[in-house]
Order: sequence, then C-alpha cells, then structure tokens
Amino acid sequence: MANPWTGEVSIRINGEPHDCRLTLGALVGLEEALGAGSLVDLAQRFEAGGFSSRDVMAVIVAGLRGGGWNGASSDLMTAEIEGGPVGAAKVAALLLTRAFSVPD
Repeated sequence: MANPWTGEVSIRINGEPHDCRLTLGALVGLEEALGAGSLVDLAQRFEAGGFSSRDVMAVIVAGLRGGGWNGASSDLMTAEIEGGPVGAAKVAALLLTRAFSVPD
C-alpha cells in the first residue's frame, strides 16, 4: 500500500498493484528522458493541462523505477493501466505533487 508521506502513489498495471515514487535518482532520469528545463516546468505543464502522453509515460516509468521496478518504458506500451490514459495522467500528476509537497 502506497505511503503518501514518502511520496508514494499506487498504480495497477495488468491487474497488479505497484507503488511508485519519484526519488531523486528517478527525478534525474525524468529530466533526462524529457529534456525538461526543470521539473517545475514539467509540473506547470501538468497543472495547465499542457502535458503529452510522452510526459505521462515518462513520469510513470520514473515513479515505477523509484519504487523498485526494473522494467523499461517499452514494457508499458501494451500494458493495461487501470483507468486508461486518464487514470495514468492522474497518477503522474499525483506523483509530481507528492514529490514536492507534504500530504494534508
């Protein structure tokens, strides 16, 4: 079960639960994968609704890796993510939020 105090978010992929979190190493990988000027820029894209499916996938992969997953983004290309694209976008946005804030 995901612990919001450590920035974790749960996601179900192919029916299996996974805990994700954006560790410092995962954030570095995310910046590299997206060529983002900063993570603040990426967070602002999510807040403004200007994110791409590539952004969503990169955040989820980074979160999965931060949670200990050893897969590759190509492993998710045919995976069933609970909630579909909207569910994936919600998980990605929540990961970014939890990485830079303390839960209420």
